[in-house]
Amino acid sequence: MTRTDQLRDIRSTPRRKVLISGASIAGPALAFWLNRYGFAVTVVEKAGAPRSGGYPIDVRGTALEVVRRMGILPRLQDAHIDSHRITFLDGDGGKVASVNPHTVVGSAAGRDLEVRRGDLTDALYAAVRDDVEFLFHDSIDTLDQSGHGVDVTFRGGSRRTFDMVFGADGMHSRTREILFGPEEQFHRYLGYCFAVFTMRNTFGLSHEITMWNTPGRAAALYAVEDNDEVHAFLNFAHPEPPFDAFRNPEAQRDLVAKIFADAGWEVPGMLAAMRDADDLFFDGVSQIRMPRWSSGRVALVGDAAYAPSFLTGQGSSLALVGAYMLAGSLADRDHAAGFATYEHNTREFVAVNQEQVGEGGATLFPTTARALEQRNDMLRNLSTMPSTEGRPAHSALTLPEFMPVT
Repeated sequence: MTRTDQLRDIRSTPRRKVLISGASIAGPALAFWLNRYGFAVTVVEKAGAPRSGGYPIDVRGTALEVVRRMGILPRLQDAHIDSHRITFLDGDGGKVASVNPHTVVGSAAGRDLEVRRGDLTDALYAAVRDDVEFLFHDSIDTLDQSGHGVDVTFRGGSRRTFDMVFGADGMHSRTREILFGPEEQFHRYLGYCFAVFTMRNTFGLSHEITMWNTPGRAAALYAVEDNDEVHAFLNFAHPEPPFDAFRNPEAQRDLVAKIFADAGWEVPGMLAAMRDADDLFFDGVSQIRMPRWSSGRVALVGDAAYAPSFLTGQGSSLALVGAYMLAGSLADRDHAAGFATYEHNTREFVAVNQEQVGEGGATLFPTTARALEQRNDMLRNLSTMPSTEGRPAHSALTLPEFMPVT
């Protein structure tokens, strides 16, 4: 069958019904493009609504073209945070250096965006909510591919059949576990854990980050605007993933408090605020690396397939690009050919961005006194350098034009 015959055959059949698990970033982005290509899309999300709030995230390089084609770039530009500086402090609270954020993270000044996670998820949801079915307060329980489609049983008790199912449900993906087995086989732990939460801005900070370091520990306060709230960040080296703490918020608080018990600067106040925070997010710094991203009629996208870790700053951008590439690869192909094309054309971009973990990210959190002094020397030199033009990895993929199915 020629490509033209295949396209004609797909156009002449009823709309293909697909289910996406996850309504954060990859899920709504995938829903947007699949709807554009003629699919009947359902999104299931265990939360009761799109998750607003959250810490700032980056949209860079190729991902900027994705959001431009979605028509949401102006909205994100209006929400751009535009941090002015990052100030690094030593263990006694003394200033080491104050640098332009772009020189540290490798973003392109005046082009790449930094927005609150909730601003991105709100923009994505607004772009699809009128065209896509959302099932909140529910999730996938079982998948059965023994028939001609995918039979899905939901936690709420209902059952439906879809032509394809997509896991866009994050690093700890339930869809991936059902499909491929336990997370541990794909989990690449990078030696750190972190906690993020909000607290009162009693520090006079505005559009800036202040970061305190000792070997193996970092504490940061991030003020995204002139208001009474800051994002607090506590990061620490830990030789093995503390699996016992990942599902136990009190164990998380206890572990962080123990690690930072003797810390100076503003850390005691941060620990006190963490105890009362209702938005604490704790996790290990890890990547997901898989030999393949699909099985049968089910495929993974975003962090579920290739989480790069926050050290790269590319999680949201990979999710946006991956969603575009997956949907476009399926626009005029069946699931087998589409999944193969998606992986063939996207994997190199994923790989080069996951490798960025060793280029600036991990070096911000040294684990020895010598490495910390070397990092501080690097920062002092950076403080005299102009803004960067972005890292090549961020734009390593040129987006293809896909033909919509009408």
